[in-house]
Amino acid sequence: MTTEPAASARPQTAIDAVADAYTDTLIRLNPSFATVLGVPGHETEFQDFSPAGIEGFMAAAREALSALDGLEPADDVDAVTLDAMRERLGLQLEIHESGWDAAELNNIESPAQNIRSIFDLMSTDTTEHWEHIAGRAHSVPGAIDGYIESLRSAKEQGRVSASRQVAIVIEQATKYAAGDGFFAKMAAGAKTTEGPLSSELQATLDDGAAAARAAYVKLADFLSAELLPVAPAKDSVGRERYALASRAFLGATVDLDETYAWGVQELERLIAEQERVANEIRPGASVEEAKEILNSDPARQLKGTDALKAWMQDLSDKAVADLAGVHFEIPDIMKTLECLIAPTDEGGIYYTGPSDDFSRPGRMWWSVPAGEDTFTTWAETTTVFHEGVPGHHLQIATAIYRRELLNKWRRNVCWTSGHGEGWALYAEKLMQELGYLKDPGDHMGMLDMQRMRAARVVFDIGVHLELEVPERWGSGTWTPDKGYDFLKENLAISEGQLNFEFARYLGWPGQAPSYKVGQRLWEQIRAELEARPGFDLKAFHTKALNIGSVGLDTLKRALLQ
Repeated sequence: MTTEPAASARPQTAIDAVADAYTDTLIRLNPSFATVLGVPGHETEFQDFSPAGIEGFMAAAREALSALDGLEPADDVDAVTLDAMRERLGLQLEIHESGWDAAELNNIESPAQNIRSIFDLMSTDTTEHWEHIAGRAHSVPGAIDGYIESLRSAKEQGRVSASRQVAIVIEQATKYAAGDGFFAKMAAGAKTTEGPLSSELQATLDDGAAAARAAYVKLADFLSAELLPVAPAKDSVGRERYALASRAFLGATVDLDETYAWGVQELERLIAEQERVANEIRPGASVEEAKEILNSDPARQLKGTDALKAWMQDLSDKAVADLAGVHFEIPDIMKTLECLIAPTDEGGIYYTGPSDDFSRPGRMWWSVPAGEDTFTTWAETTTVFHEGVPGHHLQIATAIYRRELLNKWRRNVCWTSGHGEGWALYAEKLMQELGYLKDPGDHMGMLDMQRMRAARVVFDIGVHLELEVPERWGSGTWTPDKGYDFLKENLAISEGQLNFEFARYLGWPGQAPSYKVGQRLWEQIRAELEARPGFDLKAFHTKALNIGSVGLDTLKRALLQ
């Protein structure tokens, strides 16, 4: 059963016009964003990463907020747009005032990675596609130069990321620049669906790859010579900066101390639940023993990335087929979800949304750490639901699809981690509720992922605010070293993934807790609505997803009004 949108297209309102104009400005200022959306005409460019470029984004935010002043919502959709834009853009300006936007540098989500990773989304089928790639490769030096200018400016203002993050990015940049690194491999393996590139285009691509490699060498040298010597050894960012980051990732203001205490309690609850499921796997087994049983089961093992990719795709396709029209509205155009192995080995699993016209489908990527080639299905079944359906793919693709209801900013720009990641965790729990994790192994895997997210609340808030360590996990106040041992006990992942995650939480404050805290806020909203007469779960999901990824305070106001 396929359900197309029932609502007719809304006439554009004055508030929609402001939102759409702001989106057009963002596409102009950020060509990589145009690539993400599949908007043609900017394929060889990068944004200006310099202080002047950053100020251009701030000027656009101020202009949009000014244009919204005095406008009255024409309907409920407008009311949400107004609420969301004022919250998101106003916070963006607050962060800019703090000066930390120019200092952005960490192991996962900063210009150092994003300049490289946009190539992952560029098509490679035709000669024109490779001309675009070659052109963008030639533009990497300018992007890196602007980024260096911002980092240097922030350094002069006393804002430098912790030395741990600087050292990791030096290593990443050096790998990108290597003779066997990303850009060299990209150029060496270039071909269209019809065969090799022309000698002229290959030479242009080779030159572009060499220029990109040289730019990353320059970045690594700058970080080594200028940033690393002055980078603080301390990883914790303190309460003031953390509170701002928490708001950015949640779109909500929470009591950090209460949230930390809740995280401790939630972790204890999940461990107790794992102990109960371990007893189902084998009476009297501990959680660790139950996992050993699951890991040694040949029926639950995958060998090699090809097998991993095929298994991901099969499970994802089944979830789409089962849920469409029964528990969720999933139009045909949204049913394609590609599962891929990422071209990097940095660790992590992530989703990239479809292009605005769905010519590029949503994609689930698995970045496999070097040397790892054995995977266990019991541990990862819930991850496929998290990244795919009913998780990120359903959420993001729905917002993009609902063009008859939502303006361009609501569909393509507004993304709040607590909303998005909170929904994906809610989706994992929902799949258990719907009976898709009845197998004790798959249930244990879901609990492992939930436990990991609860542990991240404790670690992230505890370490960055230097709070007291719960008695079960030690004594004194949190330090990164204590936190690493704590994560090792609570995150059932490989050593390579653990090291990546540890650095990620330290370098990206507030992001990791947004998953579990976001889930908590989603569940609180649902619980309030369930207490009302006539609650319908599918209708709740449809209405919530049609709103798009707004901040969680905005979502709560929209759903509980």
